[in-house]
Order: sequence, then structure tokens, then C-alpha cells
Amino acid sequence: MRLALNLFWITCLIVGSSRVLAGELTRLEVESILHSTPAGQSASFAGSSLAGADLHDLDFTNADLSGADLSEADLRGAKLVGSKLVGAKLPRARLNLAWIMGADFSHADLSGADLETLVVSAGLQTLPKEAATFVGANLSGAKVTARFNLADMRGANLSNLQASADMRNQSMGLIRTEFSQANLTDANFQGAALAHVNFAFAKLSRANFSGADLNQADLTGADLTDADLTGATTTRTDFTNAILQGTKGYR
Repeated sequence: MRLALNLFWITCLIVGSSRVLAGELTRLEVESILHSTPAGQSASFAGSSLAGADLHDLDFTNADLSGADLSEADLRGAKLVGSKLVGAKLPRARLNLAWIMGADFSHADLSGADLETLVVSAGLQTLPKEAATFVGANLSGAKVTARFNLADMRGANLSNLQASADMRNQSMGLIRTEFSQANLTDANFQGAALAHVNFAFAKLSRANFSGADLNQADLTGADLTDADLTGATTTRTDFTNAILQGTKGYR
């Protein structure tokens, strides 16, 4: 009987330990890792589970969050400068006011995430080294009000993106999402809300805008070679000097 009880408690301890190791990190544990990382080295949370975690205002500068599960995490105001989030899971995460200069979100899942009022540069203009990377990322259904100028977003899924400017609150000048000079080759904007969005001089060859709302968007000088505008609404959209060779659905 005593042997059976001992085996029972040993089993409980092993199972309990595995749960701690495999469980989700708490904010205190994350802070401890960040603070204990030696100067000049990068904190690593690669593959970690941080789903639903309260991480607002934490400093993840240059941290490795590749493949981490950040589903529904609160990253409002967090510093992700130079961070590596390749393949990270961020569906429905809140990144409002997060700092993303030089961050790499390649192939990350940001579906349904809040990406409003992101901090993307130290000054008024985004420098090339500050541009974030979203190659192959999934931002479908995300809510966005930010500047993605110069960003590399090749092949990104931006279908049903909610990026139209809110014209009810523009007393300080037009606040809108910007993709000027971004590389959006092969990007998918199907069904996206893009009214008043700035795409000036963006690379949009083979981009899919079918069914998108492009009313009063700025596509000045954009390269829309072989893009698909089938069913897109383009009332007062500015196509001045845009390259429209092979574009489908353009009227």
C-alpha cells in the first residue's frame, strides 16, 4: 500500500513538473527572463507559450519570439524593436501603440489582431532600417491604423483588413494607414476596407484587390502590373501615374 502511494505521488510530481515546463509563461516569468538576459545578448522566447499573457509595455527589444504562441496576448505599448517574430502566432493579439521598428513578422499569424497607432519610426519619416518585415504574414481581418512605409510585405494575406480612415475623428489632419513605397507584390487585399489609405509608389504587382473598398485611396505612382481590381470600389481613387499594365477590373 505504501509503495502504491509513493508511486502515486511521484507520478503527480512528474506530471506537475511537465505542466509547469509546458505551461504558459506568466508576466513575472517573462520580466525575469528579460531582466536576467546579459547585456549584449537577446532574450529568447522562441516556441514559448504566451497565449493571453499580459505583456503590455514590456521591452522585447531584439528578443527572439520566433514561433511563440502570443494568441490574444496584450502587447499594447510593448517594445518589439528589432525583435524576431518569424512564424509567431498572434491571432487577436493587441498591439496598439507597440514599437515595431525593424521587427520581423515574416509568416506570422496576425489574423484579427489590433494594430492601431503603431510606433514605426523615431521621427516623422520611416527610415529603411526602421521598416518592419511582414513577408508571407497573415493579417486577415486585422484592424490597422499605422504607417507601413517601405515595409516588405510580399505575399502577405491582408484580406478583409480593416484599414479605412475614420473620417469622424480627423480634426488634427488626416490620420490614415500608409503603405507608401512598401513592397506588396502578390499581396492579398481581397474584401479589405481601404478607403483613404495611402499606397503612393507602392509595389503592387499581382496584388489582389477584388471586392476591396478603395474609395479615395491614393495609388499615385503605384505599380499595379497584373493586379486584380475586379469588383473593387474606386470612387475618387487617385491612380495618377500608376502603372496599370495587365490590371484586371480597372475602369
